[in-house]
Amino acid sequence: MKKLLFILLAASLFACKSNKKEQAELEFGYQEKEIKPETYYSEDVTFINEKENFKLAGTLTVPSREGLFPAVVLISGSGAQDRNEEIMGHKPFLVLADHLTRNGIAVLRFDDRGFGESEGYNPDATTESFADDAEAAVNYLLSRSEIDKAKIGLIGHSEGGIIAPMIAAKSNDIAFIVMLAGPGIQGKDLLLLQNALIAKSMGASDSIVEQSSAINKQLYEMVCSIDDKKELEDKATETVRQYLSEIPTALKNGKTDEELIAGMIKEINSPWITYFLRYDPAPALEHVKCSVLALNGSKDLQVPSQVNLDAIKNALEKGGNKDFTVKELDGLNHLFQECNTGMITEYAIIKQTFSPVALNEISDWILDRVK
Repeated sequence: MKKLLFILLAASLFACKSNKKEQAELEFGYQEKEIKPETYYSEDVTFINEKENFKLAGTLTVPSREGLFPAVVLISGSGAQDRNEEIMGHKPFLVLADHLTRNGIAVLRFDDRGFGESEGYNPDATTESFADDAEAAVNYLLSRSEIDKAKIGLIGHSEGGIIAPMIAAKSNDIAFIVMLAGPGIQGKDLLLLQNALIAKSMGASDSIVEQSSAINKQLYEMVCSIDDKKELEDKATETVRQYLSEIPTALKNGKTDEELIAGMIKEINSPWITYFLRYDPAPALEHVKCSVLALNGSKDLQVPSQVNLDAIKNALEKGGNKDFTVKELDGLNHLFQECNTGMITEYAIIKQTFSPVALNEISDWILDRVK
């Protein structure tokens, strides 16, 4: 995820020292350079978001020019992402699409709205808006003669893992979904956990983490309960100003209090963060009747594994879903790389883009359901 979700206070108010010994490259194997797309059919495509009438651009890979194939749409995490979900020198969706296509599954991946070759930039877009884009991708697959219309699935990473069940809960066209580090708890609760874990990983003291968590909780509750933007801005400004007065100048990264306040208020007043903080994935998950695979890395600091997997499992059980697999993958981070710590600073220095263990878990599970 390029935004890495929003770390409103926990990591933005202090400069933490990283362990220089961790800056050596971590080498675990799977590289984009190993990909040879000529072994299957690849086509650049465009399709239309009919609700807002703009073009989305992507790449469709199909195992062969002849035949009828199961297919998936890849849905990226938060922030502007290209069709490969490129982040910190890695292209996880390119690797995932290559692996799945080599295993007989067609894949459609696309540039997010307003990014890459896709149209539709809208500063007020929310997770729900991005779900409309993914639905447009599904509709495009339904129009292709080489796609088995009864075997179309969704694979969503991080925020995309919220979107997949949103669509599946209301669509009969979805045969299965895969949630990769998909949240199972409400956004405000997820960000509190995320902020604290990331801050600790960056070297923040317990007192800073506690202070940040306290102020974040107040701000998130305000966002979830106050609809009037001016009222929210006034109350949030007062709260943040009081907090900043207790923070040493050395920990403010060279910014004035007014600069810090302005940045934070802009973030919490944005339509995306408002929607995300308020959204609870449980109701949608309770209505998902198709097959579900939920995977999380045990060292994920952005979507902590156990609490989110437990919430997903509980929601699916409550809704009476008859076919779901919830699994933690040992030693993997938020990007599904094999890692040492799970820290965000590791993402770029790990040579591996996507763990082969995770790739095989995904493809084996899908193939078992579409055979």
